[in-house]
Amino acid sequence: MSIPLRHGVFVVPFHNMNENPTQCIQRDLQLCQILDDLGYDEVWVGEHHSAGMEIIASPELFIAAAAERTRRLRFGTGVISLPYHNPLMTANRCIQLDHQTMGRCMFGFGPGLLASDAVMLGIDISEQRDRFAEQLDVLIRLMKCEWVTERSKFGSYNLVDAHVHLAPYTQPLPELSVASAVTPSGGRLAGKYDMSMLCVAANITSGYDALDVNWKMANAVAAEHGRSMDPRRLRLVIPIHLADTREKAMENMRFGLREWIDYYNNNMPRLSLPKDADPVKWYIDNKVGVIGTPDDAIAAIDRLYAKQGDFGLLLMLAHNCADWEATRHSYELYARYVMPHYANKAFEMRRKSYDWVTANQPDFSNQRQKAQDSMIARHMGGEEDKKAAKK
Repeated sequence: MSIPLRHGVFVVPFHNMNENPTQCIQRDLQLCQILDDLGYDEVWVGEHHSAGMEIIASPELFIAAAAERTRRLRFGTGVISLPYHNPLMTANRCIQLDHQTMGRCMFGFGPGLLASDAVMLGIDISEQRDRFAEQLDVLIRLMKCEWVTERSKFGSYNLVDAHVHLAPYTQPLPELSVASAVTPSGGRLAGKYDMSMLCVAANITSGYDALDVNWKMANAVAAEHGRSMDPRRLRLVIPIHLADTREKAMENMRFGLREWIDYYNNNMPRLSLPKDADPVKWYIDNKVGVIGTPDDAIAAIDRLYAKQGDFGLLLMLAHNCADWEATRHSYELYARYVMPHYANKAFEMRRKSYDWVTANQPDFSNQRQKAQDSMIARHMGGEEDKKAAKK
């Protein structure tokens, strides 16, 4: 590891169908405040419009509220589904949020994940990635303050002398990111447009297997344009839940793990949980994510390093499979024990200082004892002189 690892949370979010959605959104906002206090670096927020559990439809609206409640936490849209929006309107919203947060925002884009969202908008699912690539090119030109006259070949927009009337707060551009899962399309676009990458399925077998492949693809395309990809802008997403013991972590996750797996498969079958299997044990055995202690989180992150090499930020997926108190404690444990493990110089210097004191402890103790004996002797000598003077 040659670059410091930063840490964040991907707030999709997932909330069980039997919970009050108003309270769930307020709890997500409260989580951002907690993460800010604990020293996390980033929170990314998703966009979804159907299926009931991923209940944030506008990451920009959520981020605007969360940014007002926090001091240093940076926020990313993870992601804005470009085929669902007019590129000029999207550019204007991003630039406004860049100003409102005074540069604390990053903007991630993707084609849209839920087939049900696309169907409701009359979008041919087989066209989503092509629509995304088309709109991304226009969006970036608009955010660079170019004037654009262009009609979508899919009929999704018709721009005539389109331009933003407010330049970005962050110059020349805020950080722009592209979602990458299994296919190489995200890596290609990241390399082409000098965007960061958000690997949203780093834990799932197919996504894990594609990590280094997609990164190599991004680097190859970037090289064609005379650039190189910066691993500090590579983010990997995995689900993590921590407790004081593995047994306690497993107990916590039984609160809502089966419902989470059912929802995942309701959109597109991806997790083959046998009918009579213990979902927690199956989840651990198949390395879907981490359920355990901080040591287990460290082992999982090291596994990602072995596969990927350097990357800049680990994002924990906010799966909400444990109750609120256990979830909050998980984030606290991660901040207390996992973050400092990867703090490089800061952690190293503490350990070196501790070891130096340990190695020299006999000498330091001897010097301290001599100083103490000398002070006592001086004090006693002073008392004897006072008694003699009185006589």
